[in-house]
Amino acid sequence: MDKETKNFFEKLSGINSKKDDEEQELTPEIVSEEGFDISEETEGQLTVDVYETPTAFVVKSAVAGVSPENLDIAITNESVTIKGSRHEDEKVKTENYLHQECYWGRFSRSIILPQEIDPNKAQASLKNGILKINLPKISKTKSKKLKVKFE
Repeated sequence: MDKETKNFFEKLSGINSKKDDEEQELTPEIVSEEGFDISEETEGQLTVDVYETPTAFVVKSAVAGVSPENLDIAITNESVTIKGSRHEDEKVKTENYLHQECYWGRFSRSIILPQEIDPNKAQASLKNGILKINLPKISKTKSKKLKVKFE
């Protein structure tokens, strides 16, 4: 895989891989005098599971550490967008990390649905760090029969 394609997929997946100095093309890290990373905050992509039932689409996502006040869910007839933020309670110096995979900061995710939904009947719940959004489908099976009048 060429370097440009690899960078594209790393950026798409939110992976912040360490490269050799000559290959380093990521935004430079800015560190304060105390050794904390204060680089410009980027936005991570929220991981989701999306499945359907006969009457609805369901979106589930692990949002541990995020309070309901820090979640924003926007729903249209054909899509759902989840935005929020998660912040660490304690500041840890960058050089003290042995391994860091958890994403801290702003995140978002937009999902285009394969069928129209009714945004007015959508419901969201947060239980044990799992966000669950129920998006009822609009029934397209209701049809109206017309009688043709003969003149």
